[in-house]
Amino acid sequence: MRRGEETRSRILEVAEAAVLAKGFGGTSIDELIAETGITKSGFFYHFRDKNELAKALLQRYIENDERIYDDIFGRARELMDDPLQAFLLGLKLLSELLSDLPNGHPGCLVAAFCYYERLFDHEIQMINRDAALAWRRRFSLMFEEIMAIYAPRLPLDADQLADMLSSVLEGGIVLSKALREPNSLANQILIFRSFVKLLFSSD
Repeated sequence: MRRGEETRSRILEVAEAAVLAKGFGGTSIDELIAETGITKSGFFYHFRDKNELAKALLQRYIENDERIYDDIFGRARELMDDPLQAFLLGLKLLSELLSDLPNGHPGCLVAAFCYYERLFDHEIQMINRDAALAWRRRFSLMFEEIMAIYAPRLPLDADQLADMLSSVLEGGIVLSKALREPNSLANQILIFRSFVKLLFSSD
């Protein structure tokens, strides 16, 4: 990685930690400059302004999330031919991954940017919306594949179940931070997994 790319990556790492800890409005460019050890002109070489930093942060976070989901649920699908069993395994793997975080999940930038969307321009708001819709599409496709074989015991559609999983993930992050219980998120995923098993059980 070239030095310029390393510097940009370092700025984004420091900025993400700061934003998740105290919000975007509470994070200043000056503190990011001090933390990364670069000059102010060095910072503005990489990011024209704070809004551009926000856009880069959000895109980086979403891309990382997508890689994690691709890896976990892709691996589960390779191991299991049955779509329901593959999905249940994916949830188990995701729960285990999150359980390994010693201090719990650091927080979700998509959620954080939703809370303070008035700070951001329309483009960033739309990136945030598109991320939520992408989660819906990803999980909805999995549920549609399951429903092609298994009939749910309740009249729920694939989009509703997909949004429910997103709510469990986002709500679990908030719960674990509010209660200072790092394993809350992983446990909520396992509870959702149990719900899915019951939803598609035949007896």
